[in-house]
Amino acid sequence: MKIPKRLQPLVDDGLIDEVVAQLMSGKEAQVYVVRSGGELRCAKVFKEAKQRSFKQAVQYQEGRKVRNSRQGRAMAKKSRYGQKEQEQAWLNAEVDALYRLASAGVRVPRPHGFVDGVLLMEMIHDAEGYAAPRLDDVTLGAEEAREHHTRVIGEVVRMLCAGLVHGDLSEFNVLLDARGPVIIDLPQAVDAAGNNSAAMMLERDVDNMRAYFGRFAPELLETDYAKEIWALYESGELHPESRLTGCFAHDTRLVDVDDLLAVIEDAREEQAEHLAALARSEQDDADER
Repeated sequence: MKIPKRLQPLVDDGLIDEVVAQLMSGKEAQVYVVRSGGELRCAKVFKEAKQRSFKQAVQYQEGRKVRNSRQGRAMAKKSRYGQKEQEQAWLNAEVDALYRLASAGVRVPRPHGFVDGVLLMEMIHDAEGYAAPRLDDVTLGAEEAREHHTRVIGEVVRMLCAGLVHGDLSEFNVLLDARGPVIIDLPQAVDAAGNNSAAMMLERDVDNMRAYFGRFAPELLETDYAKEIWALYESGELHPESRLTGCFAHDTRLVDVDDLLAVIEDAREEQAEHLAALARSEQDDADER
């Protein structure tokens, strides 16, 4: 096929030998099957920010590290430079997540490099050697659904043990190869310890999987893995081989209003101190100029 403009530099540099076919086009990127390093791989070409429908919501970016304080201030002020840096940080997030999760033994495509907004990675195959289907494209028996659900929950646990929450997990970004589920599409992955929305996102991810697999095995609809997993994580007792029950005893005790108000007041004071420090830093920059 004709070489797409965004892939031409990688072809010129010898990173891609041949562009075989376009595999899919989604809200974040276009994916091509390419020949590279003597094997078929995928080249994920990220769309420019103005072309993407998935918004870089603040809740996904909270807790992500930046290179330096200048970059952080620019991103906070949304200057032209800051927007450019924010865009690059967003693109780097999936690459960083893939390397981190692959090292932790999570079933994700192995990354092979990231150049000019193009991510080269392993191509996930089905049993016949063709591109693996998404969960949304398959019909499962009840036993298969239970088995794959168990495996996906295991991957979610391994991800959390590695410090990440997918943040947008559904049947549309899980592939099914000969060995089982493979998790894809991670640009919105969040830092579990540094993001205040991490628990909510984990619960949404797990509940999405419960709803999907519950179509084929209705008993899964009665499970509550998300809160069980997060409770173990918060207590420091979660590990990749944790034995889960799918049950969770909800706390029905009344909230201590005084304690809650004290926590809110502490958060307000912390935010005020942060804003004051930011203002001093900006003033120092202005004085230097």
